[in-house]
Amino acid sequence: MTYDFAPLFRTAVGFDRLARLVDTLPQEVTSYPPYNIEKLGEDSYRVSLAVAGFAPEDIELTVKDNALLVAGRVAEEAAKGEFLHRGIAARAFQRRFVLAEHMVVEGAELVNGLLNVSLRRVVPESAKPRRIEISTAKAANQTIEAPQLPHAA
Repeated sequence: MTYDFAPLFRTAVGFDRLARLVDTLPQEVTSYPPYNIEKLGEDSYRVSLAVAGFAPEDIELTVKDNALLVAGRVAEEAAKGEFLHRGIAARAFQRRFVLAEHMVVEGAELVNGLLNVSLRRVVPESAKPRRIEISTAKAANQTIEAPQLPHAA
């Protein structure tokens, strides 16, 4: 039996190993809204969600317990006409992205129907690897004196 773990990597940002993802599997799989996760540099990422029809006030971003939660709620509008075909989804949604340790949400912007969330890995100095100098024991200048022998009288 072969397992395809590719779907697990689609909602994790900043992780490089599967072991960290196993405990945070999504309970239900949904494809709305579609999204991209991009690595822009060594420590910077961008999550883009296609949220056409949503205004900034209809979208809520929350970071809690190493997870980014994006929720969208559409205000009810008075029907302006009769739909012959409704192919543009304008339904409420909730997306959860698991964030690796030290990931920080820098900001978000809504441009041309795409919600772009900027993320950066900010590792504190105390968590960064540091080199420890190894010293050697220095031989102290020791003078060994010969013991004094008693003089024969």
